[in-house]
Amino acid sequence: MNNSYFLDIAENLKPNLIESTVYPISEVEIISDKNSLHGWKVNKIGEIKSLNKRSFDTNESFIVDFGDHNVGYLNLKINSTGSPQDAPLRLKLTLGEVPCEIAEPHENYNGWISRSWLQEEIINIDILPCNLTLPRRYAFRYLKIEVIATSQKYNVQFEEISCTTVTSANTCNITPLPESLDKDLIKMDKVAIKTLQDCMHLVFEDGPKRDRRLWIGDLRLQALANYYSIKNYDLVKRCLYLFAGLPEDNGQIGACLFLEPKLLVDDTVLFDYSLFFVSILHDYYLETKDESTLNDLWPMALKQIELALSRVDETGIVKDAEGWWNFTDWHPDLNKQTPAQAVLIYTMKQGKVLSEILNDESSTKYLEENIKFISNAALEYLFDEEKGVFTSGKEKQISWASQAWMVLAEVFTKEENSKLLDRLFKINPKINMITPYMYHHLIEALIISDKKEKALELIRSYWGEMLKDGADCFWELYNPQNKFESPYGSNLINSYCHAWSCTPTYFIRKYFI
Repeated sequence: MNNSYFLDIAENLKPNLIESTVYPISEVEIISDKNSLHGWKVNKIGEIKSLNKRSFDTNESFIVDFGDHNVGYLNLKINSTGSPQDAPLRLKLTLGEVPCEIAEPHENYNGWISRSWLQEEIINIDILPCNLTLPRRYAFRYLKIEVIATSQKYNVQFEEISCTTVTSANTCNITPLPESLDKDLIKMDKVAIKTLQDCMHLVFEDGPKRDRRLWIGDLRLQALANYYSIKNYDLVKRCLYLFAGLPEDNGQIGACLFLEPKLLVDDTVLFDYSLFFVSILHDYYLETKDESTLNDLWPMALKQIELALSRVDETGIVKDAEGWWNFTDWHPDLNKQTPAQAVLIYTMKQGKVLSEILNDESSTKYLEENIKFISNAALEYLFDEEKGVFTSGKEKQISWASQAWMVLAEVFTKEENSKLLDRLFKINPKINMITPYMYHHLIEALIISDKKEKALELIRSYWGEMLKDGADCFWELYNPQNKFESPYGSNLINSYCHAWSCTPTYFIRKYFI
């Protein structure tokens, strides 16, 4: 199912990629250190100028540090030394966003998603000298080059190593932060914008190393960060039209899209992600006042609410049963019924704002009635009066996610929400938060409940700790209590530049300057 009109608009908004060339800054070694992230430490051992003059024999290797995260295409200028080249040169290249990807053998990878996302190549070169540009795009800071084989007659020299970086983000006109702002927040803002920049290509990607797709949950947070920094409104608009142009057969917005070999909606459907189409359209309109886009896409947004309401039982509660998936967070034990209920209320309220702007009276009435019905059901069936918190599922689970999302849904007054958050921090549920995605929503909940100081404390204790652990972009997942945490079975495959982690720039620029 597709809408060619929407897809044509999206195609006309396709951005040009901005290229630049970057070079490694030093030769390094990566050594074991239990006090460093994942148990590995990086030491500088030499200058690039001296490396470029050395020659390498079979079984020799080196590692270079580009000094920052890069997304682009690797270039190698290679020559032979000694006698004429009488056999192919065989190289192994390993690229990593963080040191563990270089230091740990990929042969030991035991995760459940494909090992082909690990960034390594074996290359045979028949004729030297050569200027080699690898065809695949990489996301990396560190590069290890191993000479697997030359011959007894020649060695090789790497005269130049570079990366042609690509992004659709023009960062030249970002408003500088005031110099009076705390230095840690200035650094955090810089890294957050770098994270966003490296995820902006022909669409907003979720991560430039792995997946490299347009995911709607990531898009929602990227768009918010973008409005306060890079301000590429056309890219948000393009992504909205792509999703609207490629719904599932029943009209539901899919969780993510593939761009190649052709435009295609994935067969993954998430309850909350489909509803976030409403949120993205709501936020985009409030930022741009683009009435044409609102008129085009409002029917598709309303359709997502109608489909979600079909999953509500006669009491007004989202059914928690087999056959559905609501993301919320990566915690393996998290029950997602109550967060799903809250997201439905949250997005219906945003939909009501849009229906009123459009003077769509029938939709406004429909939404008002359902907001009241679903909100009252949440209070009657999901709120535990004795404990003073929302519970979720048959086991009446108490989680951080349920409370944060219900605060965002504003089923209580601001004062009552503030007290709910106080109880949350006092109880400290064992079903905690795993991703920056979920931390974002708790921080937003704190801010709208007039708890900005607590929100800032949490930003510093989470993203600030990532910085202390060496982050040059913010990561897909970070658990300060278990820094080896991975939803995939191995931290080697985690994304260390990930879209949903870019929102410190949104918080800092919107609320703290």
